[in-house]
Amino acid sequence: MRALFNRRFGAAYLLILLFVGIAALTRLALLLHSPASGLTATDLAGAFAIGLGYDVVTASYFAIPLILYLTLLPERAYRGRVHRGLLAMGTVLVLYLWLFVAVAEWVFWDEFESRFNFIAVDYLVYTNEVLGNIWESYPVPALLTVIGVACLAVFLPLRRWLRAAGPATRLRQRLGEAALLLAVPVLATLGMNATQATFSNNRYANELAGNGIYSFFAAYRNNEIDYSRYYALRNDEQVFQHLRALLAEPGTRFVTDDPRDITRTITGRGPEKHLNVVLISVESLSAEFLGSYGSDRQATPYLDALAQDSLLFTRVYATGTRTDRGLEAITLSVPPTAGRSLVKRPHNENLFSLGQVFREHGYRTEFLYGGYGYFDNMNYFFAHNGFKAVDRNSIPKEDIHFENVWGVADEDLYTQTLKELDAAHAAAQPFFGLVMTTSNHRPYTYPDGRIDIPSPGGRTGAIKYTDYAIHDFIERARGKPWFDNTVFVVIADHCAKSAGKEALTVSQYHIPLLIYAPKHIVPGTVERLVSQIDLAPTLLGMLNFSYQSQFFGRDVLAPQQADAGRALIGTYQKLGYLKDDELVVLSPRQQVESYQVGAQDAQTLLHQSDEQRVEDAIAYYQGASLLFQRHNGQSH
Repeated sequence: MRALFNRRFGAAYLLILLFVGIAALTRLALLLHSPASGLTATDLAGAFAIGLGYDVVTASYFAIPLILYLTLLPERAYRGRVHRGLLAMGTVLVLYLWLFVAVAEWVFWDEFESRFNFIAVDYLVYTNEVLGNIWESYPVPALLTVIGVACLAVFLPLRRWLRAAGPATRLRQRLGEAALLLAVPVLATLGMNATQATFSNNRYANELAGNGIYSFFAAYRNNEIDYSRYYALRNDEQVFQHLRALLAEPGTRFVTDDPRDITRTITGRGPEKHLNVVLISVESLSAEFLGSYGSDRQATPYLDALAQDSLLFTRVYATGTRTDRGLEAITLSVPPTAGRSLVKRPHNENLFSLGQVFREHGYRTEFLYGGYGYFDNMNYFFAHNGFKAVDRNSIPKEDIHFENVWGVADEDLYTQTLKELDAAHAAAQPFFGLVMTTSNHRPYTYPDGRIDIPSPGGRTGAIKYTDYAIHDFIERARGKPWFDNTVFVVIADHCAKSAGKEALTVSQYHIPLLIYAPKHIVPGTVERLVSQIDLAPTLLGMLNFSYQSQFFGRDVLAPQQADAGRALIGTYQKLGYLKDDELVVLSPRQQVESYQVGAQDAQTLLHQSDEQRVEDAIAYYQGASLLFQRHNGQSH
């Protein structure tokens, strides 16, 4: 060990070993934080072996500035006090950074059960909300102090190795050793990528095999994914022919014979009903939280009672794991295409949307959000796709009883919604409002005195407050003159957690959906398989709207619907198509796999996929990608 450190590049070797050690301990901590991961001995061995490779490569990137500095520093300066001081100071700063990142990884894993990914990259864009959320959720000063103490505890015993100088060297000698050290990051850049950590069918094993810092920069570099480059493809004409067959339904007619045009004429089933619609998209409300879906938490007494008087959909699946994905599915009725949501992509203006259809039918359409709508590009997206955006800036201070970093309390958002409905009613104009809540989100804080769990009440308290606020809203609405002519829709944007040992854990996409309008909708249950993208056409079908549609979803209540339904679920890389009990998963590198989905999310890899379902999946996802490219003028 003395021979390794007592030389010109000894400090570089020391820092590389330090980084690898911290990364290995972080991996072990994340493993211990996931006791129900189902990892085998082979998974563990692979995770730590592959992880070591990523750790060494990431450490080599960090070492580049130090290697260049040690190479070019003259011998006299190298042996001076200034150099030793700079080296000690730099070591302390870098060590603190690495320990800080290790703690940040643990926090991120605690919420997402994943290494840094797309979400972490997006969060850096919205530092106010994210840093505020962390400050309100964790004892930040105490954590920073502990990190500082740990940093000094590691650094102090290492000072003597940093002071080691070793024998004098000539520039030619230093250039040779530097070239060998720099070859590692150069070769890694040419031949290594984040997908090589995917070695197991167990998602936890693949996440553990990665390195958080490496994964972060890989996600940053690949925040746009070209479907045609990375996924299984079919001839464009074949895809559109198949897609039109999937979208063709009784009672609909394609407008043109152009095989690339999916525009259909939808004819209402009776006289149009110009009812107000309030569509509440609840933050992170998994179906498993509601008693009407089998929960014993007793956290949603009002929603469970409301379900008895509503049309309750028992098997609805979100398209993704983020709010922007949920809003995309509800608003645009499109599959979750690879990469980031369309809500945040450039050139996402004037897409065919639910807001556009309502506006064409004379409605006042608004997106109402309790936070600041610049987050996730929501204000821009909705303002350019058929809605007026109403966010935290629009809510008078006197109407705000409570707020945290994510937004005002749900009850205050609903107060603003009531005002908007009153204004539309006074103008004799039907109203469609898409309301996005924030209270059911870490740090799980809410107004005191509303429920029997003091704030912050953790996930259960936040759910119970969410339930209270919806009850309060509908009871206040009940006294309004427009109540009898209003449809209330409650759905989640996504589940509370999406992670599991499978790449796509089906139960972690299961969300509630209930539609309540006592004067217009007969209570009941819908047990067929439904995708979040089906909500828009189903809602318009309930209102008997006639319109031209470019939606990918279907009206699941249409009397002609005969099959058992399907759902589209995905992450930013994995694209899933669920039909019956088979899940087709499309992945980068043109991979196509099919799984039999059993009880408790057990997934069995099928040696032979159902070709029809594979073709269905490709038609949906490739078709959606091609149509968005055409919208942007990127395809012919």
